[in-house]
Amino acid sequence: MQQIVHIAPLRQAIATHKRAGHRIVFVPTMGNLHAGHVRLVEEARLHGNIVVCSIFVNPLQFGPTEDLDAYPRTPEADLAVCEREGVDVLFAPDVEEMYPGGLVDAVMVDPGPLGTVLEGAARPTHFRGVLTIVAKLFAIVRPDLAVFGEKDFQQLALIRRMVRDLALDVRVEGHPIVRETDGLAMSSRNTYLSVEQHEQALALSQALAAAVEQGPVGRDAALKAAHEVLDTAPGVELDYLVVTDPLLGEVDDDFHGQARALVAARVGTTRLLDNTAVLLREGR
Repeated sequence: MQQIVHIAPLRQAIATHKRAGHRIVFVPTMGNLHAGHVRLVEEARLHGNIVVCSIFVNPLQFGPTEDLDAYPRTPEADLAVCEREGVDVLFAPDVEEMYPGGLVDAVMVDPGPLGTVLEGAARPTHFRGVLTIVAKLFAIVRPDLAVFGEKDFQQLALIRRMVRDLALDVRVEGHPIVRETDGLAMSSRNTYLSVEQHEQALALSQALAAAVEQGPVGRDAALKAAHEVLDTAPGVELDYLVVTDPLLGEVDDDFHGQARALVAARVGTTRLLDNTAVLLREGR
């Protein structure tokens, strides 16, 4: 595995692979790798010859009161995971390498209206930071395909929208959420949870399962079933629970077809996300 920390040698390595006719598949991460990331690497391997993984904790996507300094960093363990999983190139730059002109005056990507709702309403600058770093990484790595997890579903939707609107030459592949054996969606932030809080957090996936069960009756029934789980769950502070169309557009109780249920909540001081596909038909 090549370990690279600077942009210039990474570009040289990518150019060498492209001249050899290799298909480049990219898995961007913020480190603290877990089984969910491993599944993304495995998926990437199915789509190309060369798997490039990046590890970069992007300061632009953290708000002033968020956990940038506390975000878990496990570089030695991450390196071992990448080597074990057969990553071909690991790109792990520092902040100065990625933002040589500093953060204050950096050119950024505006996420548009979709970046102001749901997660964007709670974290107003978050998606601007996400899209900016993803666009930079796409420009550096020049992948044929990039793999992202579906846990951050709004992020995935915005990255796809950016690729379309900016005519970026990369295909974006979403991978289904990887869950713990008890149903909790895998996340680096799960490490913040105590044993008791982990048990409390299971209410998120249980609420989504209830929504799926009632989905055939309609949107309102799906939401009602999910709220019945969350409203009685100890230790869970609900931020939002919505059912949207697959592109995160609004739906009413007459909506018929594939939809998405999304939930965000705090358990203790940890903010968790989850989502699932829901099949709806006309409400009764």
